[in-house]
Amino acid sequence: MLFLWCVLVLVNLVSVATGTSAGVKVRLTQKGLEYGQQIEIDSIQQKLKTIKLMDMSGTEKLDIGKVEYSITGSPMKQRDSKSFSDLPYRMQIVNLGLPKSAVGFVPGTGILLSVANAYITLRGNWRVKYLRRDTGSFDLAVNELAVSSNIEVKSDGTGHPTVSMTNCAATVGSVKVKLHGGASWLYSLFSSFMNTALHKALQKQICRSVTDSFADMNSFLKSLNAKVDQYAEIEYTMVESPVISNTMIELGFKGEFYNIGQHKEPPFSPKPFSLPSQETNMLYMGVSAFSINSASFVYHRAGALRLYITDDMIPSDSSNRLNTKTFGTFIPQIEKTYPGLMMKLLFETVKEPLITCEPNNMTIQASGMMTAFAIQSDGTLSPLFVLNLEGSVSTNIYVSGLKLAGHVTLDKIHMSLAKSYVGSFQVTSLDDIFTTVLKVAVIPKVNAQLKEGYSLPATVKMQLQKTQIQVLKDYVLIGTDVQVTA
Repeated sequence: MLFLWCVLVLVNLVSVATGTSAGVKVRLTQKGLEYGQQIEIDSIQQKLKTIKLMDMSGTEKLDIGKVEYSITGSPMKQRDSKSFSDLPYRMQIVNLGLPKSAVGFVPGTGILLSVANAYITLRGNWRVKYLRRDTGSFDLAVNELAVSSNIEVKSDGTGHPTVSMTNCAATVGSVKVKLHGGASWLYSLFSSFMNTALHKALQKQICRSVTDSFADMNSFLKSLNAKVDQYAEIEYTMVESPVISNTMIELGFKGEFYNIGQHKEPPFSPKPFSLPSQETNMLYMGVSAFSINSASFVYHRAGALRLYITDDMIPSDSSNRLNTKTFGTFIPQIEKTYPGLMMKLLFETVKEPLITCEPNNMTIQASGMMTAFAIQSDGTLSPLFVLNLEGSVSTNIYVSGLKLAGHVTLDKIHMSLAKSYVGSFQVTSLDDIFTTVLKVAVIPKVNAQLKEGYSLPATVKMQLQKTQIQVLKDYVLIGTDVQVTA
């Protein structure tokens, strides 16, 4: 059932938000559906094994006369000898098999689940009253059982799907009863009854069990939105109608980062993109540059892309120290005005970094400021100068668990003087110092955040296997197989 949760995330919606291109696309292939089929059948089988039919009683008119009967799961000695009314005991299934099943895509609609040649063995106790009272036990074998159900997913009005079965039919091919104790004429009574009342009860319980196997899906489908950290969350509502064919389902999610509690749209929109026709893996996910850039917008807006850098963040073996003596070598006025003081740098972005995706290449362009301070003996900060920074980094992305993670390396940096409190100086003289600072202090902090990763639209009870990632034009393609965990 757990993997079919992911299947049903991709099923047709009657009402979805329109007019917005998807930030994240997910495609389930025939290979994925075939894997999910057996997991779902195993889940239904476990549900069916818990069926316990309520006690039954009634009267049948036979050739010999009127016969009063009771069928129960409890030993007869525990029942009231003067009454045939139902007690809180139930007949139980002792054997069950679903040897033949099929799950298929229904183009433009959803999923059809069918089971054939199933069998059930039921055990219970009986009692009859005709001239005298008689009791015993029975085994009921139901063969050639078939179940068929159509699964539909509708929007709840907010873009989240709700799962329901539009119909369920259970048919029984044959019923055989083996009685233990009693007279032979009882077989005609029980044969007649099993093919009527008990047949209807089984049909109802079987469809109820199939329905129960999907009962937990709605809460899961509503939980796809994922909190990333104290700054951001990802919205995975659906924004376009799915494409459903005989071999696959493809669905578009919003896939947008928002500040927690403040859903402000960024000043850019997703570009349409199409997943390539690949069927090697069970599941394909396309994560657009828009989704990644919406994260950049959110973190910049939240003030999370700012960092104070102090000398203890610089490797001890580095000759470049954050103090006025080191900087005074290049800017004498600093050492003259603030002799013997430690320094602190503030790095912050001035606008959201821009991520671009080209075939086999992802880069990030960032614009920021670096403000240098001298730390006075009382802890106050005296500004020294402000630099404009323009830089680019190369990005390597990978899947870690159920998250998309990354690692960046500095390609180039250009600095210019924005403001100075210590007179004019040649900014290029500080290239080595600030390149060191960025590489050993800023980039590691960025990589630590990227290593945490960002949740993909998946249940926590699955593992991704044989995962491959490609950077394509305007999006990243993830192809993966899936293994459901217990």
